[in-house]
Amino acid sequence: MPILGQNQYGKAENRVVRITRDGATHHIKDLNVSVSLSGDMDEVHLSGSNANVLPTDTTKNTVYAFAKEHGIESAEQFGIHLARHFVTSQPAIHRARIRIEEYSWERIEHSGKGAHSFVRTGQETRLAQITYDGSAWEVVSGLKDLTLMNSTDSEFWGYVKDKYTTLPEAHDRILATDVSGRWRFNWTDDEQPTPAWDTSYAQVKRHMLEAFAETYSLSLQQTLYAMGARIIDHRSEIDEVRFSLPNKHHFLVDLAPFGLKNDNEVYFAADRPYGLIEATVLRDGVKARIPADLTNL
Repeated sequence: MPILGQNQYGKAENRVVRITRDGATHHIKDLNVSVSLSGDMDEVHLSGSNANVLPTDTTKNTVYAFAKEHGIESAEQFGIHLARHFVTSQPAIHRARIRIEEYSWERIEHSGKGAHSFVRTGQETRLAQITYDGSAWEVVSGLKDLTLMNSTDSEFWGYVKDKYTTLPEAHDRILATDVSGRWRFNWTDDEQPTPAWDTSYAQVKRHMLEAFAETYSLSLQQTLYAMGARIIDHRSEIDEVRFSLPNKHHFLVDLAPFGLKNDNEVYFAADRPYGLIEATVLRDGVKARIPADLTNL
């Protein structure tokens, strides 16, 4: 006899832009919010009864109403408001997971009146996932599409070679990657002080960038560990960091046919295939909870 397994439902990718007006100065929060709910949902699957179903359209409306009622202090805090509401207001809902992407805008400085013109920044997309089951919280923040490059201070040599190996050893190479990272907070209940979400994000990103820039790299794995370790060492609110780093290969172009010497100056930037380096860095004594495959968060 078939048995219903894990299930969830909700409204995905609710695009909400919240403008806060401070006189002539405006502030923007631009989010993509996905709501996922689970609980006593057997009957809607087995008999089609919607008695326990909060419509996904209602979850969408809640996102927009909360943007007005609570404002958007940070992606994490907004997600906490939503998750708490769905679990505490609906007896059939036992667990809520809120996923948020945040898109950044920079103010355009100009000589005219007011401060209400912005340009969308393209460095990275900020991420947050908030999960609540009525008693405990799990907050995982992160980012994706943060492109980094070191034009030197990177080598790759001394690796295993077999009859299929053609890659020459490199003692001075470009190291480039698109960072996809997640980090899990050790804040789990309302009795603990809430982290300063925006400050924490800014500091994590700073340590990540500084570790990337300051590590003389003999492998992308070494750089990944340095980035994660620096976050764990400097941010006490974070217990776990997971990175997925594609190695964006840059190959020296052979200019000899043109009578030219390529002294580490001209490269071909290959978009695929690419090496994919992934690992988790943990605080000592902590168990990993971020999935190895970040798409399954």
